Amino acid sequence: MSGSEKLLILTGSLGDGHNKAAQAIVEAARFYRPEVEVVVVDFLEWTHPYLHSVGKFCYMQWVKSLPSVYGFLYRKTRQDNPLSNWFKRMKAFSTDRMLELLDEVRPTEVVSTFPGAAAAMSYLKCNGLTDVATITVMTDYTDHSYWIHPCTDRYLVGSEQVKQSLLRYRIPEQRIVVTGIPIRMTFTQSYDRLTLRDKHRLSRTLPTVLIMGGGHGLIGKQLMSVLQSEELTAPVQFIFVCGRNEKLKKTLEEELGGNKTRHRVVITGFVDHVHELMALSDLIITKPGGLTVSEALALELPMMLYKPIPGQEQDNAAYLVSLGAAMEAKNEADLKRQLLQVIQNKSLLSNLKRNVRSSQMKHDALHTLNAILDTDIASAAARNNRQRTYANA
Repeated sequence: MSGSEKLLILTGSLGDGHNKAAQAIVEAARFYRPEVEVVVVDFLEWTHPYLHSVGKFCYMQWVKSLPSVYGFLYRKTRQDNPLSNWFKRMKAFSTDRMLELLDEVRPTEVVSTFPGAAAAMSYLKCNGLTDVATITVMTDYTDHSYWIHPCTDRYLVGSEQVKQSLLRYRIPEQRIVVTGIPIRMTFTQSYDRLTLRDKHRLSRTLPTVLIMGGGHGLIGKQLMSVLQSEELTAPVQFIFVCGRNEKLKKTLEEELGGNKTRHRVVITGFVDHVHELMALSDLIITKPGGLTVSEALALELPMMLYKPIPGQEQDNAAYLVSLGAAMEAKNEADLKRQLLQVIQNKSLLSNLKRNVRSSQMKHDALHTLNAILDTDIASAAARNNRQRTYANA
């Protein structure tokens, strides 16, 4: 593509994954293509400036308190059907605000890492209100109808499995590119584990387990009882990353701090060196968010996926278990059993690590950036003219 290029990336702050994918693309552009201008806008904040914080809080409470309801709706709307189409017809944004944004930024491509933004851009294109090239970056290892919209020019997906799923939606193959989920370059580099353990004042020899619950610190308190279990006799080094959950951090420090267990326990809040903690660890216990597990795959870190939320987390977990790169613990007893198994059986951990390495996911966001900048706008416009007829039929 020739001429001055300007990317508008639309993200959303429901969870950290959408923002982290956007940040990875920005980083890749600055490093590899500094002549490309990139503007990042939080779609929810832009379209609902007074309600987005309340909406984010309500969403997090809903997912934590009623995961089964969330999972039910997720499954019921996975495929195109009357219910999912009804949700899609609910225009949850201001057309004027979106057109104002496009007029202000004047992008050559719009990249959506958030499904609501992808829906908004499709609406504008299908109704002839813009002809800008529109790309959707899917941030989980699964498909869902809320990502799929008729006037999207290109879908960038994390795996061949997701591509095959999108083909079943009758999306032309040339509009789907397997790029991997975009992650920052720090997660694709090689590190010396012992040097990192020295840097962070950790034992060089103890088995080291990193425990993360995503940026919001969604780690169950059940993990405390696992550490206090008499069955876990051999000393282990545990690193808790609580994210922005200060209440959880304080609780863990009260229950596990000092010398209250036979294990070495390190507790942190939000940190910007997660890549180093992953690189020095032997195992990660985490929620299976698309970005977190992609980072772990890139750093060849075996995973234990704990209580995935029904919906995309369960789909991510199933994909990783199918690769042999992760184990899934559905409850506290399951977690305790599997953790004991992994720590006491070095060959099991070695097999997991070998499977992670063979997944060949050591890709930074450059693949995504190239697929974005390679979009043929003229062809996209021609396709969208045809799609408008379909969308309005």
